[in-house]
Amino acid sequence: MSARVYLVDDHLLFLAGVKAELSEEFRIVGSASDVDTAIGEIRDLNPDVVLVDVHMPDGGGVAVVEGVVPTNPDVKFLALSVSDQAEDVIAMIRAGARGYVTKTIDPGDLADAIERINTGDAVFSPRLAGFVLDAFAGAIPSEDDPELDQLTPREKDVLRLIARGFAYKQVARKLTISIKTVETHVSSVLRKLQLSNRHELARWATKRRIV
Repeated sequence: MSARVYLVDDHLLFLAGVKAELSEEFRIVGSASDVDTAIGEIRDLNPDVVLVDVHMPDGGGVAVVEGVVPTNPDVKFLALSVSDQAEDVIAMIRAGARGYVTKTIDPGDLADAIERINTGDAVFSPRLAGFVLDAFAGAIPSEDDPELDQLTPREKDVLRLIARGFAYKQVARKLTISIKTVETHVSSVLRKLQLSNRHELARWATKRRIV
């Protein structure tokens, strides 16, 4: 079954063009040209992937992602922008987007990016990927953090991936461990940090910029 996709862009002509390009390959379940409408409809529709513009009034793409992730953590976001500035890329990824591509992307490549995001991959053009690697090379803070210091290196690896929205199966594959081992690590992290579930864990990690 094709992915259910929601589109957010305040340029209506561009929005219409993207919708036309993608409608044959995906189920376009809705679209919006402003932040508040997008947040409300995405929460209600719970699409698989949201293709979201970065620069819009009222907080732009970051506001959309941050407005949805706490209530709909399984929705995956792909940022689409005219900007290839490092600060824009990093802001969107820290908010919770799983990928970032520019509006110069070929329609076929955009469709492929949506498919990959839907299956759990992170997608960036080569230039943008460099920004992300540089920014998150030291993703786990080096300064003293008594709570974080309780965790083993492997627990920190699991924490980072869970906070980014990966399912247990995906975490297991990425770390080459069993799903049962992932579950054990998550339980240990939750106990040590005195948290109740993975959503609280994601919020905890986001506040410390671990993701």
